[in-house]
Amino acid sequence: MEGALRIVVFSVIFLASQVNCQEAILHISNLNTEREYCLVHNHSWTPLSQSLDAAEQYTLVNLTFTVLCNRSGVSPDVVKDKAVVVMRGDCDFSQKALVAQSLGAKALLIASNISLITPSANDSEYAKVHIPLALMRYRDFLEAQQVFNDDMQVKLYAPPFSKIDASIAVMLLISIVTIALGGYWSGACESERLNSRFAGGGGEENKSDSGELFLYSPLKVVFFVAMMCGMLVLMYFFYSVLVYIIIAIFCLASASALYSCLDAVMDLIGCGTVSFSVRNYTFSVRSLILAAVCISIAVVWGVYRNEDRWIWILQDLLGIAFCLNFMKTISLSNFKICVILLSLLLVYDVFFVFITPFFTKNGVSIMVQVALGPDASAEKTQGNMVEVPAEPQTPSEKLPVVMRVPRFSAWAQNLCGMQFSILGYGDIIVPGLLVAYCSRFDVWINSRRKIYFLSCCIAYLLGMIVTFAVMLLSGMGQPALLYLVPFTLITSAVLAGCRGEMRQFWTGTSYEREELTPP
Repeated sequence: MEGALRIVVFSVIFLASQVNCQEAILHISNLNTEREYCLVHNHSWTPLSQSLDAAEQYTLVNLTFTVLCNRSGVSPDVVKDKAVVVMRGDCDFSQKALVAQSLGAKALLIASNISLITPSANDSEYAKVHIPLALMRYRDFLEAQQVFNDDMQVKLYAPPFSKIDASIAVMLLISIVTIALGGYWSGACESERLNSRFAGGGGEENKSDSGELFLYSPLKVVFFVAMMCGMLVLMYFFYSVLVYIIIAIFCLASASALYSCLDAVMDLIGCGTVSFSVRNYTFSVRSLILAAVCISIAVVWGVYRNEDRWIWILQDLLGIAFCLNFMKTISLSNFKICVILLSLLLVYDVFFVFITPFFTKNGVSIMVQVALGPDASAEKTQGNMVEVPAEPQTPSEKLPVVMRVPRFSAWAQNLCGMQFSILGYGDIIVPGLLVAYCSRFDVWINSRRKIYFLSCCIAYLLGMIVTFAVMLLSGMGQPALLYLVPFTLITSAVLAGCRGEMRQFWTGTSYEREELTPP
């Protein structure tokens, strides 16, 4: 009974998340081949079937020599009980539909050389049109002609758009795995450093110490956040110039981070290395191979960064490496610094997401404008209207500051233009710094169960789930730190209080190192 109830509840939630969209699919086939193309229609005016199997099949008649504003030049016998494709222009959509309907056509496709928009008409015209009507790209029709010639069987259908998409689960998995690995890596480096110090190697630098930066001063934290605010504002006003500088910096930083991650993996699995010398310089074969691989990946991403279909995989790979290396390199010295930094960044996130839209010309927040680039204004839709370019557009440059996963269930939307779920690197790195601190604290107190690290990871997971739940319910993007910061900070503080270790947890590095340093 309980299992059946869960299935019913899940089904209700899933069905409630299904919404009708204005993008649709044109399925063209013959005996040997089938293809699908983007359509834009008006669901409230001329609704289409929701699945390919339920859609009715028609023979497509090419009437692109006419705009079909009247019946002249078209024989009813040619179009009767068939779908027709005509050119856009000279008269309203409703007039074309009424003429096609009077000729006996069963569906109307309007080929367009300009942007596809949701077709609409006067209220009095809606009830007169009884056949499906949709817009398609003229270049898509020309491509279909080359593939099928004049032997085209077509189906028009509009699969419902689901707010609950598998991309959310993938994004959740990426974020929690990155957080957990970054925290574990930071704790492992701290354990290696302490073991080296106790073994009498305190005077030697090892890999775990190389390049590590400690934030221990509240003034430094305030300066760091102020610098981030200034950089974001500069990016907003000088985006077209600074975006290329950020892309170049990301290529260098992500290649270095990926090298650091792969080198650590090689050490973990015990992969040896072979060295050789050239003119008193020693080179490691393993290091050279890893460097070549990492630089190649970064270069490929840099060259093909605007190719939506597959480049997101490399961007996410480089982004994960960047976040992991950041969490391992930047160390917060105590919980007090964690509270100050995360609280300031929470205010920063909320201000630039929720408050700045009141001051910008297009009503888009500075955070969204910078993260999505020139396409950010498309996030503000007017009702159910959509607009799809008729010709390939020069891709706009975007900052590599987000994880991107395509929406797997948005079939129709992806035909018209790839749709992505995104998560900012900051939503992983900022809570990740606290997770890394908890992992190091477990090392300092010799916690075998890693209680602080695991608790903070679980709190982060719950915060991410709440973030996605609010996003789905509200239908708009959320500043994830608004939920992640309270979840992780409060969980860590409550745990330390319950275990009677708040003093050690609050003072952190300096206190524990005094306790752990051998006589």
